[in-house]
Parts: sequence; C-alpha cells; structure tokens
Amino acid sequence: MKIAVVTDSTAYLPAAVASGVTVVPLHVVLGDHSGLEGSEISPSDVAAALEARSPVTTSRPTPRSFTRAYADAVAAGATGIVSVHLSETLSSTIDAARIAAAVTEVPVEVVDSRGVGMAIGFAVLAAAHAGAQGLQAAAEAARRTAAETATFFSVETLEHLRRGGRITARQAILGTALSVKPILHVVDGSIELLEKVRTTSRAMVHLEDRVAQSAGERMVDIAVHHLRQEDRAQGLADRLRERIPGLRELYLAEVGAVVAAHTGPGLLGVVVAPAL
Repeated sequence: MKIAVVTDSTAYLPAAVASGVTVVPLHVVLGDHSGLEGSEISPSDVAAALEARSPVTTSRPTPRSFTRAYADAVAAGATGIVSVHLSETLSSTIDAARIAAAVTEVPVEVVDSRGVGMAIGFAVLAAAHAGAQGLQAAAEAARRTAAETATFFSVETLEHLRRGGRITARQAILGTALSVKPILHVVDGSIELLEKVRTTSRAMVHLEDRVAQSAGERMVDIAVHHLRQEDRAQGLADRLRERIPGLRELYLAEVGAVVAAHTGPGLLGVVVAPAL
C-alpha cells in the first residue's frame, strides 16, 4: 500500500521534515480581509492587527479543500490516507476532513490529534514513519503518539483565548488576577490553566520545569513554539538541550496566523512527544 499523510496548517511542521505531507490551510480574517494561513496571512499580520485592536477571526478549511487534497493523493497513487488534525474541541476542521473522507474512493483514517502545533506535527510524523506498514498501522501510530504527547505554554494575556472561546471567562479571570503570568496545558484536546506565577522570568523557569518533568528519562522529541519571542525561545531550547537526557530531536518554530490570533504576541510553548 502507498499511504498518503494529510494535515492542516496548524501543525506548524518545520520545512525540513514536512516533505511528502499535504497541508490544508485554515482561513484567517483580519477586518474585512480574508486569507489562507501561511501563504496569504502571516503571524506578523495577525500580531499587527491585534496590536491595532482590529478584529481577527479564524475559520476551518472547507470540505472541498480536503476533497481536493485527498483526490490529489489518490491521483498520485495513494491507496490509503491518514489525515491528522487540530483538536476537535478547539476547531471544527476535523469535521470538514470527515465529510471529505466519506466521499473519497480510497480508505481515509481521520485522526483527532487532541492538540495543536507540533502536537499535531509529531502525530503526522509518526503516521508517515509507519506508512510502510499499512493504513491501520499508520493511523494507530498517529493516535498513540498524540495520546502520549504533552503541550505546555505561557502567554502575556488570556484575553485572546477568552475572546476566541478557547477558555472560559472564569479561567481568564483566574489566570490574570493580580497580574500573574499564566502557564497553560492541553488536556484531552482542551486548554486548561495549569498554574500562575508572578513574573515572566518565573514563568520561563516553571515552563522549563514542567517540560523536564514530562520528558523524564524517556526518549523524546521536543518542539519549542513562539510568537515574536525568538530570543527567548532559542534560550529555552538551549536549556532544554542541556537538561533533557533523552532528547533526540528539537525543533524551533514560530506559530502561524491561526494560533497567533488566539494567543496574541508573547506566546512561548513546548510540545513533548515520544521519540519515533
């Protein structure tokens, strides 16, 4: 069997490892201007709009976008497709993929990563790695990796997550009381407040500690995400390389426009996944 792997643009796969993976973009709306994440709307565009207090919204790809992606894969010889996507709790993207899968002439396994960013990306890479073993093995590898992946992140404010409906108003109030810096994590596909610290520097220390605890002594791959925080992200990546004994691969990647729209400038996050 030839297994094709499809994902969406919120996986933020580094170019070096994205070869052979089809990426279906989400849509971003800045005021009265709409465009595709990555090719038409950049994270810098979103950050500028947020700073100017312009409205920013996002929307899923259409089922037709997935139908075309799957048809192209079949035309290229795929006999099965694994399609791995953004958490269903955070987006209806996966619903569009399921609609398209139902009318595709080869079997399509649609996988909910229960995550975002490289929490999707690591599941995608696991599927691609297991593709030679067949469709079910590839889909299972993606699901297993997704289930064993942890995501931690800090933001400057919870207001953008609240406005987008990704956290509740109560969580936003608790997370911003007394000007604390919130640290969040993804739990079964949802964003939850993990802890609150007093300063940005302490947030960095606590974020690093959480990652180290999650990694433990096992072999892991790690991705450090950021939005307009390249220096801080690089410093965190360097410290994690020294601190995580079982670190195999570490990727450093700025998030795209969709996540930027829901977190705002100042995001710093880490995804920890079992090494392939």
